[in-house]
Amino acid sequence: MIGNLEYYKVFYYTAKLGSATGAANELSISQPAVSQSLKALEQSLGVTLFQRASRGVRLTAEGQVLYSYVEKGYEQIEQGVEMVKQMMDLEQGEVHIGASDMTLKFYLLPFLEEFHELHPGIKVIVANAPTPETLKLLRGGKIDFGVVSAPFDPGDDLYGETVREIEDVFVAGRRFISYKNKMLDLQELEQLPMIFLEGNTSTRRYMDTYLSGNSVMLQPEFELSTSDMIVQFALRNLGIGCVVRDFASEELESGRLFELRFNKMIPKRQICVTVSRKGHLSAAAGRLLDIMGFRSARGKRP
Repeated sequence: MIGNLEYYKVFYYTAKLGSATGAANELSISQPAVSQSLKALEQSLGVTLFQRASRGVRLTAEGQVLYSYVEKGYEQIEQGVEMVKQMMDLEQGEVHIGASDMTLKFYLLPFLEEFHELHPGIKVIVANAPTPETLKLLRGGKIDFGVVSAPFDPGDDLYGETVREIEDVFVAGRRFISYKNKMLDLQELEQLPMIFLEGNTSTRRYMDTYLSGNSVMLQPEFELSTSDMIVQFALRNLGIGCVVRDFASEELESGRLFELRFNKMIPKRQICVTVSRKGHLSAAAGRLLDIMGFRSARGKRP
């Protein structure tokens, strides 16, 4: 058995500095306390570790072997302590975030830019995934926090704060110009070629639920993995694209696409920052959440 680790600490400094007096000064203890620790260590190991020298002490052969290992271990501990200090001082570390294309592009990116300018030594790792996958990563402790789109079920283990609103719209190109400025029933979408996101996203689930609640059942001609591609398909007149307005804002402003109008408003949704109620936030993650204005950063969650 290793025994009292404090003895090895005294042994390390005595061997490193070549005297019990030097070790006592370094450790802020008395010289007799150093001598007692060394004697106790020698007795527990059954060997002599030091012999007297003209100035201080020098290691025996057994002491040299022991020191070669203790030195590596103790210096590793010191390096570990220094690295932890640097993490707490935000000089290094990592932040793991889960975010979809939408939440990253239209909310998170400016904060990441500011954070990187303030703390360039901290590595930011973004798991780019839709909301359901981000929540799974958060519950599994794989990320520090997630930026997701509502609706979602936080359960009892997650806590979220709304950070901005988003609005789902249907956009179309010149092929469907006859529908521009026309007030439509949602049911008319059933007669049109539709372009939607894939089914594993919160946006797709939300729209499917909303439309089915209004007795609208759609079978999209195209199901794509990104909203940016939906906009591109709509620009090429391949159908009516269902996207969050932000993705098509430039095309709507330029007139290359137009927004379909309905006699029933589609409720707005929210982007939320979500953390685990049980997990521990690192200093780096807490600092980034502070910059984002997250009210419950640094583990202070209800």
